[in-house]
Amino acid sequence: MRQFISAVVPDKKGILSITGKDFRYLRRVLRIRTGDMIEVRLSDGALVPMTVCRIDDAAGSIALQVCSVSGQSSDGNVTRGVAASAVDESASAVEYTLFQFIARPQKMELIIRQAVECGVKNIVPVIGAYSQKGSVEAMQGNALKSERIMRVIREARGQSGSPVETTVHEPVTASRAAAVWKDFCSGIAAEEAAAVVLSERSEFCGPLGKITAARSALKKAAVAVGCEGGISPDEMDMLRNGGFVPVHFACNIMRCETAALYGIAALQTAITNMYA
Repeated sequence: MRQFISAVVPDKKGILSITGKDFRYLRRVLRIRTGDMIEVRLSDGALVPMTVCRIDDAAGSIALQVCSVSGQSSDGNVTRGVAASAVDESASAVEYTLFQFIARPQKMELIIRQAVECGVKNIVPVIGAYSQKGSVEAMQGNALKSERIMRVIREARGQSGSPVETTVHEPVTASRAAAVWKDFCSGIAAEEAAAVVLSERSEFCGPLGKITAARSALKKAAVAVGCEGGISPDEMDMLRNGGFVPVHFACNIMRCETAALYGIAALQTAITNMYA
């Protein structure tokens, strides 16, 4: 775990109280002890180093104390590998959005987890012609905000150290996806945004590098990815008419969960290379 995602903030004395499932995770999975140090991401996005100052196993609570780690070295740091504070946050300067045509629930969870680890800000499930009814229902209403989905997001952020607070939005139809993207881009110039859609065919497609290079000082970028069966021709036309540029990769046919990760990574790489 690179960081612990906290839904509450420390009190006036700098004490953060952990109970419930978070207590069980820190105590039984990470096996933290008094004196251990942990980096905590607060709800306002701040990353705060904290020390485990008290553990009450009987009451099922842990108290974390805000601390200053300047000049300190602790063998009890619970971070494994690179800490969240060492993650290059310049990568989050561009706000990324994934428009994911709804796949089966297990695949959607994997796609969400991987998108969170990549630092995607917005995940918009899209109800496509090839989306199964049961899969759509699993992403709507209360199911979308289920404890399971929230846990997937928190665990992915905790493991990756992502400073980005990822939001999974309510599902939209393919005809509404372009309008949602325009709403996300309100207040910025057209050349500060870029949106692509992955296509299995090469018609109307452009090279990803040229698409991103044609924009200056990108602030927001989006990629749309199909579900099992892909994106229908009518839906592709809707996205194209809404400003999404089709991109075709000369590679093997991928599963939708692989395509989502591949598309996000390719888009981020193309944009990163613009400023290299």
